[in-house]
Order: sequence, then structure tokens, then C-alpha cells
Amino acid sequence: MKKILLLNGPNLNLLGQRQPEIYGRETLADVVDTCTTLARSLGLDLMALQSNREYELIDAIHAARGTVAGILVNPGAFTHTSVALLDALNAFEGPVIEVHISNIHKRESFRHHSYVSLRAEGVIAGCGVQGYELAVARLARLLG
Repeated sequence: MKKILLLNGPNLNLLGQRQPEIYGRETLADVVDTCTTLARSLGLDLMALQSNREYELIDAIHAARGTVAGILVNPGAFTHTSVALLDALNAFEGPVIEVHISNIHKRESFRHHSYVSLRAEGVIAGCGVQGYELAVARLARLLG
């Protein structure tokens, strides 16, 4: 079974509590459970990590090299600031799908730019937490 990695950046541990009018009421545990079940049904083994620390996300991407087939990433606020995260993703050999719960293009102008998009094969934004499911399905197709 091919392994995929689901990475969630800062503040996503507060999913379901923080600004539910933007991010919804489902928790990160709900999202991981749903994605794990879907991935398994598609023949994939999903591993998940959330961190508020940029270096932990970078270390996870480095560790994924040669062991993980693809990465799904919601970088949170690091989307707009982290060249280091982009560099780590550029060193990863497999496909990368970027996910955002909200439509970042309908929000503040500083959120319109994504460093991660320069590396991602696809970007899913504005679909709520369903975007994660869409990302798992797309990654499964890419890994076909």
C-alpha cells in the first residue's frame, strides 16, 4: 500500500473551535479520520501530522523523501510566508496537493499569494473540509 502524508500547519489544531464561520465545526481529528478511511478505500495508507512549528513540517517533508508517495498539505499561514517550506517540498520527489479550507482569494490580499502553489500539482481552496477529501482522491489518481 502506498503511503501518503497529510500535513497541517499552524492553528489547524484549533479546527472546529477557531472561527467556525470560516473554517466550520469539524475538528482536525474528524478530518484525519475521514481522510484515513477514504485513503484506505483507495489503496493508500495515510499518515498525518499537525504542527505549529515550521521546522517540524520541514523535518516531516525531509523524512518523507523515499518513503512516502505523495503529500497533502494545508500550510496554514505558512502558505504566505515560508520559502523554507517551498524549498523542502521542492526536494520531495512525489506529487503535492495544497489544500485550504477557505477560499484564500476572497480573503485579505496578503492571503492571495502562496509559495507552496509554486510546487503543488494542484490547489484546492474554498471547499471547506471537503477539500481534504478532494485532495486525497486527486492524489490517488496521480499515484494511479
